[in-house]
Formats: sequence, C-alpha cells, structure tokens
Amino acid sequence: MHSNRKFNFARSANKFLLISAIITVIGIVATGFLGLNYGIDFSAGTSMDITSKKPIDDVKIGEFLDGENIGTYSLTVSNSDNRASVRFKDALTQEQERKLKADYHAQFDPEASFEVNVVDPEIAQEQQRSALIGMAIACIGIVLYVSIRFEWRFAIAAVLSLVYDAFFVIAIFSIFQLEVNLPFILAVLTIIGYSINDTVVIFDRIRENLRFAKIKTPEDYDDLVNKSIWQTLARSINTVITVLIAAVCLFIFGSVSIKLFSLAMIVGLASGAYSSIFIASQIWLYFKKKQPIKKIPAKAATNP
Repeated sequence: MHSNRKFNFARSANKFLLISAIITVIGIVATGFLGLNYGIDFSAGTSMDITSKKPIDDVKIGEFLDGENIGTYSLTVSNSDNRASVRFKDALTQEQERKLKADYHAQFDPEASFEVNVVDPEIAQEQQRSALIGMAIACIGIVLYVSIRFEWRFAIAAVLSLVYDAFFVIAIFSIFQLEVNLPFILAVLTIIGYSINDTVVIFDRIRENLRFAKIKTPEDYDDLVNKSIWQTLARSINTVITVLIAAVCLFIFGSVSIKLFSLAMIVGLASGAYSSIFIASQIWLYFKKKQPIKKIPAKAATNP
C-alpha cells in the first residue's frame, strides 16, 4: 500500500504524540510560572507612536522619558523609518500627554507627530473577555463543521491539534515575554483557520481512501493513514512555504507595529503544518483502531 522506502508516519505516531505532549507540558509550566506579557489592549495603559523627520536615538529618548517621571514604560525604536513606539503601563492623563508632546517637540523635533491610544482597565478587561469568547466560538464552530462533514473522531482530532497550535504560540510568547495584544489574537485565529484547512485536506483524503480500503487488521489503518499523508504531503509543504515566505517578509520589512503579529504567524504556521501531519491524523488513527473491525462476509469477499 506504500513504498517501504518512504517514512511511515503512522507507525511513528506514538513518538510524535509523546514529543507533542512533552512540548505541551513544558509550555504549561512556563506559562504558569512566567504568565503572559499583556499589552495595553488587555492590561490598560497608553501606547504612543512617535514619527519624526529626524533620526531617533534610543538612548537619548530613553533618558528623556525617564526625566518625564511618567512611570514604567517599554520602548522600541525603528531607525529605518524614524519611529519610536512607547508603551506606558499606566494610562496617561491629558496633562501628562500634553506635557510629554511639548517637551519632545522642544528637545528633539518640532515637526514630530504622535499617535496615542489610551485604554482604561474596564475596556482592557472587556477586550480580554471578548478575545476569549471569540476563540471559543471559533473552536465550537470548527467542531460542528468537522463533525457534520466527517465524524466525531475527526472532530476530536482536529480540535486537539488546534489547541496544540494555539497553545504552542502562547507558550513561545510567554517564555520570551513577548507582548500579547489584539493583533496577537488575530494571528492566533488566522493560524487556527490555516491549520484546520490543512487538516481537513488530509482528513478528506483519509475518508476517500477509507471508502475503498479493505480493512482486516489494525495495521491496515496504519497503512491507510500513511498513504493519505503522503498523497497530500507535497500540497501541505508547498502551501506552508508559500505563506511562510509572506510572513517572514512582513517580519523583516514590516513596521514595528506588525512585527509581533508576523512572528506569531511564523511560529503558528510551522506548528500548524506539524500538527496536521503528526497530531491530527494520528489521534484519529488512535480512536479508529479502538473501533471493532467489521468482518467482510465471505460472499462479499469472493464476489466482485
């Protein structure tokens, strides 16, 4: 049913599921201890993007912000387009915002422009709640879609692989304390959509091959899954490489505001390709092999 020279994905299912479980446990522990570095979208505060016609020195602007005594902040400077992004932990008052702008104009660039976004705690909690609800609705919709189109075993396998994809990206952002904001949530939802599309392609081929397969032993299911993965592998690899090229270009050449979005996409796309091949189909295989094999009647086995 398959060439012996080809790698057997199904026979190596336990190894990949064990590796995935270990990665998940490490991610849970890391997230539990380190937590997430919420941006102002989810933790309140003020974001200020400064665009200048003159080069921005990160050391000098850091000293300037320290002298303003506005509290804790994070600073990112892009010298390529003379932009600086400042994230203040606390929401600035109108007087603090006015003074900071006036002082910057006086010390650095009178023509500098500012884009300010202030989020109070109530709005931050509401956005955090809405993001969680949106992700939950997306997962429920995927379960219903896959259950109707395929069967419950496919649905469980798909959801577990999607949870792995989303949690893998979250764990990476937790370990490296990267900022989690609304673009991050958009990236996770995009990754979920991409991953389920890739998974459904493999599931569709498994279902098609299952229609014509003569299953006599559990090992026949291994061969069927392995054959289905190899039949869709080129398509999966080509798709993920194409999308990854676009995501990497956004990360390298994009502005500061979309770099973390692009990074989340890169990590999630790689994880989605992995989970579709090594997790989703293997979980379905595990459940399917638990099902008793229907014996083919003697007449049906001998007559065409």
